[in-house]
Amino acid sequence: MTVAAAFGLAWRGHFTLRHPLVYSVPKVTYCNSVVAVETVAEPMTVVVKDKKGDAPVTRSRVDKDNKELEWKKLNSKELGIKMSLISKPTRLVLSGLRQKGYEVYLVGGCVRDLILKRTPKDFDIITSAELKEVKKTFLNCEIVGKRFPICHVHIKDTIVEVSSFSTCGSMSRKKHDNNFTKPPGCNRHDYIRWRNCIQRDFTINGLMFDPYSKIVYDYMGGIEDIRKAKIRTVIPANLSFVEDCARILRAVRIAARLAFRFTRDIALSVRELSGSVLRLDKGRILMEMNYMLAFGSAEASLRLLWRFGLLEILLPIQASYFVSQGFRRRDEGSNMLLSLFSNLDKFVAPNQPCHCSLWIAILAFHNALVDQPRDPLVVAAFSLTVHSGGSLSEAVQIAMNITRPHDTRFSELLEPEDPLSQDDLIYQVSDLAASIRTTLCKMTDHNYVSQAMIKYPKAPRSNLVFISLALSLRVYKIFECIGRRTAKGSVPKRGEKINYELLALGSLPEVRRMFARIVFDTLYPPPNRKRDNNSK
Repeated sequence: MTVAAAFGLAWRGHFTLRHPLVYSVPKVTYCNSVVAVETVAEPMTVVVKDKKGDAPVTRSRVDKDNKELEWKKLNSKELGIKMSLISKPTRLVLSGLRQKGYEVYLVGGCVRDLILKRTPKDFDIITSAELKEVKKTFLNCEIVGKRFPICHVHIKDTIVEVSSFSTCGSMSRKKHDNNFTKPPGCNRHDYIRWRNCIQRDFTINGLMFDPYSKIVYDYMGGIEDIRKAKIRTVIPANLSFVEDCARILRAVRIAARLAFRFTRDIALSVRELSGSVLRLDKGRILMEMNYMLAFGSAEASLRLLWRFGLLEILLPIQASYFVSQGFRRRDEGSNMLLSLFSNLDKFVAPNQPCHCSLWIAILAFHNALVDQPRDPLVVAAFSLTVHSGGSLSEAVQIAMNITRPHDTRFSELLEPEDPLSQDDLIYQVSDLAASIRTTLCKMTDHNYVSQAMIKYPKAPRSNLVFISLALSLRVYKIFECIGRRTAKGSVPKRGEKINYELLALGSLPEVRRMFARIVFDTLYPPPNRKRDNNSK
């Protein structure tokens, strides 16, 4: 199979483009038919310590109309929760524990996503069983973690995480006894569930779902915040973010993915405490950035990071580019970097993510173009070569027959003047690959990163490097094939279906093909792109 055929191109003396492969989803609106099965008329009272260590202050969570939020038990059917969206491995674990007589619940963001008709990224189970009892229930199960132990249940190639009320309860007693008072009128089961929910970061993550009684427990007003499309912390935002600064990045990630708004106190606290994220372990920062950029909401995440002053801390090179483009905090416009990630978002989803090497490769590729803009024909030939795994001569021949106009909005692309010869194209494609490899080295250099914003003194100086040398070398291999002019390239896969399992694992051929598709679609936007019905 030729490079052209594998890339969805027909080459018959001129260039035509077939409809590209797209794995994307339409945005899903929230069903408003929330009907309470039972409303517990006890207000939730939270006792929060003053910053200076003075006497605790009692605060009742209230909504916009100053009505105290009520405890609610809601019918999951009326909420529109579809059991089919719960993964089979998760259902097997729930069933196994239920058959042993234990209480089992889904908890956290997966409940929120089920209510929103979205496919959850993963599922968190909490049970009345002790962890050692969970381990006895499943043959392939291990207890992991010292600070906060949980069970990893292995079902085929999937790991299902299970936590225990007893473990969460002991953690809660140590951490929250001085911050919360026991609400009046709650029975033992409500109290155990409530104790777990007060440890959550945001109210929309503080929902608990019993899939057997079909009840969703809402102790924090999460349903109301979902209705209002708002992100609200369980305790005041400034205290919540000081307690765990990673919540700042999670807030951005959730807002980007769901298109939710921050409450005023979250927005103010994110800006005020943005620098605290530098205290996080670099591995944790990489993980949080991967959640933002690899699961289908990369463009929105970059916009929010820029709007709230986090981009210049986490990705100063890209922040420098935004400034050079005159990109404003609330700008609805686009640039090449955002367009690249917008195209990535069309292919990936929370249940079908990519490996982090792909979005790092996009950052390096784009930065190389910013440093030295290129003829669009060079970029086209480059993407075709990457797709094939090194068939440079064939890719150049196909590129030279492209007649379709490229996207002219981007300053990273030069306006062609004189036609390039085949030898010139081969040389420039190889030079672009070398430039990207050089950029990768710079991205792991603290001195280079710290200089990225030097022209813009109002921005905070950051030399954060969270991309390890080993990871950069892995990304390096994506472009290594171009350096071999005589390479014939790997045999392209048949058809256009994406192997998401291999993509998530970072399979080199799969990452190369996806990278090439994203670059080519950014350069030559396909007309009338059809969206897939998968759920994000």
